[in-house]
Amino acid sequence: MADVKQPTVLVVLFDGVQSLDVTGPMEVFSGASRSPGVSYDLRTASLDGGPVRSTSGLTLVPDSSLADAPAPHTLLVPGGHGTRGSHPELTGWLREHAPRAERLVSVCTGALLLAEAGLLDGHRVTTHWNYCDRLARDYPAVRVDPEPIFVRDGRLATSAGVTAGIDLALALVEEDHGRDLALTVARHLVVFLRRPGNQAQFSAQLSTQTARREPLREVQHWITQHPDADLGVDALAARARLSPRHFARAFRAETGTTPGRYVERVRLEHARRLLEDTGDGVERIARASGYGTPEAMRRAFVKNLATAPAEYRRRFRTPAAGT
Repeated sequence: MADVKQPTVLVVLFDGVQSLDVTGPMEVFSGASRSPGVSYDLRTASLDGGPVRSTSGLTLVPDSSLADAPAPHTLLVPGGHGTRGSHPELTGWLREHAPRAERLVSVCTGALLLAEAGLLDGHRVTTHWNYCDRLARDYPAVRVDPEPIFVRDGRLATSAGVTAGIDLALALVEEDHGRDLALTVARHLVVFLRRPGNQAQFSAQLSTQTARREPLREVQHWITQHPDADLGVDALAARARLSPRHFARAFRAETGTTPGRYVERVRLEHARRLLEDTGDGVERIARASGYGTPEAMRRAFVKNLATAPAEYRRRFRTPAAGT
């Protein structure tokens, strides 16, 4: 029997690391390795080979020092409070060794360490939503996209906060060994294999502020419950008992977005859920989501997700969805 190829996945450890950024992706690769013919060589390493203390207080014991670690196929840099400040020794190691890896991956604020090492310049990346502004401000040569849960840019892959590292690891397993294996691992971990990288880090409701005034809060809630209704500014203003001009200005001031953009996100999320969870036809979903026609829905999907509804359903529909 031929030997199973074992690509090495090396996870960098440091004091103040977020433990789930480490264990989440490792559980994915480990789960994949339980399948016949699949084997990832999982390694952890710290600068001096000594134990590190995570942000939760959990102590992690690495396999070796970074100097003694094997050359990795996939080099993974997790995040955590320990990424704050300057880390010349660690970033110096990354600067020298990361270019040799076939895949360079960061989870959450691990992107800050890669940026400090100069490894993200000219690349499109993401990180935890709370650190996107800092990453863009401190490293202007980096193209920061605050929206997606993970971003692939050539051999570089960056993900948003914490659990997004699991989504990214599943995507890497799917890239290496196919969708069926990635789905098997996802089921074992009781997570969904259906969050595309360009899914927003927050839903429309979470990504916007909740309006302070009761009429505006009621309108926000009504929009999410009735995506197929007339959601033009005039209709929404009437529901809030405000003039259209006053309503539009107040809605933006209190939620941080325009009524039109909020409606757009709600409708897109509603259509995505129906494509993922039901067997309804595209025409029916377009009407139920407020698009009116399949073509209007297709344009919205292509604009926001760079994919058509049919392709989105093929990739992210749950197995239990009706036919």
